[in-house]
Formats: sequence, structure tokens, C-alpha cells
Amino acid sequence: MRPHASSDGSLFSCRNITLDLGGRSILREISLDVAPGEVLGIIGPNGAGKTSLFEVLSGRIPPKSGTIHFRGQDVTHLNLQRRARLGLGRTFQTPVVPEELTVAEVLKAARQAYKPYLTPDDSEWGADLVDFRIPGNVVAERLDTLHRRKLLLACLLMRRPALLLLDEPAAGLINSEIDELDEIMRVLAKELRIAIVLIEHRIELLETIADRAMVMDAGEVVSSGPLTHVLSDPKVHAAYFEMDVEEAV
Repeated sequence: MRPHASSDGSLFSCRNITLDLGGRSILREISLDVAPGEVLGIIGPNGAGKTSLFEVLSGRIPPKSGTIHFRGQDVTHLNLQRRARLGLGRTFQTPVVPEELTVAEVLKAARQAYKPYLTPDDSEWGADLVDFRIPGNVVAERLDTLHRRKLLLACLLMRRPALLLLDEPAAGLINSEIDELDEIMRVLAKELRIAIVLIEHRIELLETIADRAMVMDAGEVVSSGPLTHVLSDPKVHAAYFEMDVEEAV
């Protein structure tokens, strides 16, 4: 299934998303859009609402109000399984894998997660995209952080997604591994035209891969646009960088 953009050129968009949890306002009037092959980076301090936004966008939590469109279709009320079948994939901050299974068993489970079932060739295609070269008889528990992330990406990619929501994909990686992740995302976005929205604190990664950035604080968007623009925005310094200094003290 190829990416299908709406009339305004966006593949995925949300408008005026609000979310309340436990009597607290978590998200306030969040809007964003991303086109096929575009990379949108989301940054902000801890507690800004970034992961909560992914919970809503992926379909794990329904919003209090607002709309979500994907591939020209209103998916606001679709659950996460139905959004996945439309071509939305998501990763989490911690790359959790079924540790008791072998690599081959994990890939097989992903191929048979829902119909139509895929073939071993699909697994090989996904693994090749992320340069995942671990033998199939290796138990997933033995994988390091980078290879766990690669395995999970391979499982998503074999379904040919149009959109990936990546939650801190560089967490736990060293600089050389981040460079490798950078190259992988370039291939996914620029060659396969997969839209990517990623939450990331590693500014050096965003500088090389993100087409645009959005900064959140206290459940709101405080700045958006080219990364150089948002990083020079006084509101961003007040919300993000100054808070980092205070937390470090």
C-alpha cells in the first residue's frame, strides 16, 4: 500500500487535540501534519505531553476532542489495531522484545500478527532495510539496545507502513549507533517515502534528519518550524533549555 496524501499534501494530520487524564489537562489544542517522506521532530522537557500525544495519535487513548486524519480518512475513532492495518507503525522509548523467543520466532510472530500473513521473504526485506544481521536462532534476550530497536523496526517495516511514530529511538545508543540510526531513517523517509514523526532529545540527530520540528511544553505547542528557527525561539529556551539547567542543578 503506497502512501496516499490528502488534498493539502499531508499524509497524516491532527487538529486541536485535547486530552484529560485523572482530572488533569494533558494536551491542549495540539495540531500537526506530516507529508510522505517528511521527518517531523518533537522536542520538549519531561512532562510536556509528547508520549501522551503519541498515545492519542497511535489510537491507544482516545482524545477528549479534536480530529485525526490518515491517508485521507478520519481515523479519530479507530483503535490502534485498525490504524496499524492502515499503515501506522509505532515504537516505544524502551525497546521491549519477547525475550524468551528467538529472533526467527519474533519475526514469524510479526508476519502472522494479522491477515494477510506474510512470508519469510517479507521478514528478510524488513531486516535488510535496517541492516539487522543477527542469526535467527539467537534468543532475543541476548540482543543489545540497538539490535532490539532494529528487530522491532524490521517487524514494522515488513508490513510496508506509510507512517512511523518513533518515541526516542536514540535512547540508550552511543554516537556511532546514532549515526547508523540516522542512515536508516534517511532511507525510510527519502527512498521509501515513509513519513516519520519522532520524539527525540538528541538534538544532533534532529539536526541531520528532521525537516521540521515542533516544541511542546505543558501540553501545548510553543514553537514549530525549521529546527534552527525553533532552537532560537525565546519561548523554547524558557520552556526547554532553562528547565534542563534547573534539573541538572
